[in-house]
Amino acid sequence: NISCLSCSGSRSSKTFKPKKNIPEGSHQYELLKHAEATLGSGNLRMAVMLPEGEDLNEWVAVNTVDFFNQINMLYGTITDFCTEESCPVMSAGPKYEYHWADGTNIKKPIKCSAPKYIDYLMTWVQDQLDDETLFPSKIGVPFPKNFMSVAKTILKRLFRVYAHIYHQHFDPVIQLQEEAHLNTSFKHFIFFVQEFNLIDRRELAPLQELIEKLTSKDR
Repeated sequence: NISCLSCSGSRSSKTFKPKKNIPEGSHQYELLKHAEATLGSGNLRMAVMLPEGEDLNEWVAVNTVDFFNQINMLYGTITDFCTEESCPVMSAGPKYEYHWADGTNIKKPIKCSAPKYIDYLMTWVQDQLDDETLFPSKIGVPFPKNFMSVAKTILKRLFRVYAHIYHQHFDPVIQLQEEAHLNTSFKHFIFFVQEFNLIDRRELAPLQELIEKLTSKDR
């Protein structure tokens, strides 16, 4: 049971961010329900497609919030294994290392441990999602012109958390019997970013083999 794992007291609650809720009764909530229903059909390629007559920005916004919540929960289950000692740098295997910069508070990329990096990353994403000028939750409030580029940056960074979990913490994922959950979540994420061309192929390189394996069955 994921919810039990993710609220175990021993884990630092710092990196585990509060779930971002989409207001009930809103159009975005309806879209989220639609997404959940189509996901239930098991066809992920169909589930990520823009529903007929819907606004692409709104569809990307709803799904970005959903992926933030999923990754937040998945990472929350393995934080005991992701420590300053075990992960002194934020990496995805030996070839890929990430340094943090957000362009405002930290302009020059800094080298930091994986838990610190992921804390910066998830806090930054949460701030973007909570910004009503970027992610308007009220009907009729338009999305800003730069919305898509912000969403792309968020998704590019969230991908790095998946990449870190797969490369550095896959054993605990298997021990916790989370493998199927992680794979389904990641597959959904990949189909979504592929459908709307949201992450540059170069950025996906750390998990390229896995992406090919997970997506080849569904072509």
